[in-house]
Amino acid sequence: MLAALGGGQGCASCQQRAVCSQVGINNPENLTLRRQLLSFGTSETCKEMLSRNAPLKLAEDAPIIGRFYPRNCVHQELPNGGLVIQFDGEGYAWTNVSKKLTFTTGARIEYSPDFRCSSDDAIYAYFPTRNVERSQFSLKQLEVGSMGGGFLSGWVNPVAETFGRQLFVGKLGEGFTVIRQTNEDVEFGLGIIPVGQHPQKPFRVSTEGRRTYENARVDIHQNQRDFIGPIVVRDSGQAIYLNATVDGTPAVDLFVYARDEADPAMRAYIDSVAPLPMPPARALTDVVIQGRPYRRTVPVKVGTYYVVFDNTATAGPTMPPGNLLDDRAATVNYAVQVGDAP
Repeated sequence: MLAALGGGQGCASCQQRAVCSQVGINNPENLTLRRQLLSFGTSETCKEMLSRNAPLKLAEDAPIIGRFYPRNCVHQELPNGGLVIQFDGEGYAWTNVSKKLTFTTGARIEYSPDFRCSSDDAIYAYFPTRNVERSQFSLKQLEVGSMGGGFLSGWVNPVAETFGRQLFVGKLGEGFTVIRQTNEDVEFGLGIIPVGQHPQKPFRVSTEGRRTYENARVDIHQNQRDFIGPIVVRDSGQAIYLNATVDGTPAVDLFVYARDEADPAMRAYIDSVAPLPMPPARALTDVVIQGRPYRRTVPVKVGTYYVVFDNTATAGPTMPPGNLLDDRAATVNYAVQVGDAP
C-alpha cells in the first residue's frame, strides 16, 4: 500500500515528497484528502501483508518470541473510509509454560486507516482497529504437552491456548503502524507510533542503496529456530546483507534458505516437535559467535529467501548444551538488508 502511496515505479521518493509537501497534509481537518490519497494504495494491502511476517512480542521493547505468517488475505474498502482485512495463517511462539507452541489463527478486522508525514517526508500509515469482527486461534503443536503425555497436555494446553489467544488477539486490538522512508525502507510496529519515532533497532546500518527488511532482537530458546522472511529479491545483481550478534549462548547457526528449501523446513518446524533435521545442502551455513560481531554479504539471484537462526544440536556445526532444567536462550540482535551486490 505504501509503495503505491509513495509512487510505485519510477522516482518513488519524488512522489512521496510530493505527497508530503501538500499544504496542510497533516491537518486533522484534511482527513478526506489523506483518505483519498491512501485509497490509491489499498489494492496493495494484502500483497504487502503476505510479503512479510508479523513478529510477536510481549511488549514493544521486548525481544521477539515468535512469528505469525499470513497465508491468505482479502480486503474491502467501506463507504465510511474504513478498511476491512480478513486473513489467516500460522506461526509459532515460545512460553515458559509450554516451550514451543505452534498455531493457526485468523481474523476479520475493520481498521480506520490514516497517515501523517514527518519533517523528513517519511509517511506514517496508521491502522487503528475500529472493530475485531471475529477471530480464531487453534493450537497445532505443544512441546511440553508432547513430551509429558496426557497429564501435562491436559494441564498445559488450556493455559497455552489462552496465552496464545490473548497475545494474538490482544495485539490485533492495538492496530499497527507502517513507516515508509523516502529511501523505500519500511518499518512495522504494533500500536500507534508517533510521527518522528521508530521501533527500537539494535543496529545502525547504512541505508544507502539498501532496503532494510528487519532490524530487531529475538530470543531463540534451546532446541528452537527462528525464520526471518519471506525476503523478496526482485532484481538481478542483488545481495542480502547480514549483521548479527549473539548473547546468552556461545554461538548459534545461521542459514540462508531459498524459498523452495525454506517452505519444507518451516513446515516441519510448525508441524512437529521432533528433533530438527539438517538443513538442505544448498542452504548457506554459517556461525554467529558470542563476542564477535557478525557481518556477511550474500549475493543472491532473483527469488524469495529466509534467514534462519538455529539454536539446536541437530542442524549446523554448533552444539548448544541440552539440559531440560537449564534453558539458555540465545538473544540475537540482527539486521537483514537487500541491496546491490558489491
